[in-house]
Amino acid sequence: MITTDQQEKLRGWFAGRLPDDLFEELVEVTVDREEITVVGRVAEPRTAPDAPAAEREAAVQGRIQEFRERTRDARVAVARDAEHRYGRKVSWGVECGGERALFTHVAAPVMTRLRQPERQVLDTLIAGGVARSRSDALAWCVRLVQRHTDDWLAELRDSLEHVQRVRAQGPDTAPQDTPPDAP
Repeated sequence: MITTDQQEKLRGWFAGRLPDDLFEELVEVTVDREEITVVGRVAEPRTAPDAPAAEREAAVQGRIQEFRERTRDARVAVARDAEHRYGRKVSWGVECGGERALFTHVAAPVMTRLRQPERQVLDTLIAGGVARSRSDALAWCVRLVQRHTDDWLAELRDSLEHVQRVRAQGPDTAPQDTPPDAP
């Protein structure tokens, strides 16, 4: 977990490093142990005001695909610098017309030991067609919990950040002038 200060420095680095014309707005920069995900807003395509929903949806998908192809070289250059600097893979995404699309991103394996009742929950999700595998079912469960507990998780993250700050002030720690390159 990284502190708010480290998160702000990371976002600032991307804001300064991204080409000015890449996004209309840098929406989000998130980080975990394996990956940094950068999401920006791109302009909505122009469609007639009375265009059917299917036409608008197809236009948005087309814009997202066009952006992904047109900006690939620039995004790869920024990602290469960030991966070298921060030691994490960089993934990209866009928001356009109310849609969010993530491009190739890390699917990190997570080792876990589940008892039979937990495995039965996953197997029920598979049997019900909600998931294709236990891995998909577990990811579905995590997304469900995340969706319904955002406030609680935010409070927990704030508490963990406070614990990190207190630990950093302990007698066996390095001075606070550590470089921002290590989120």
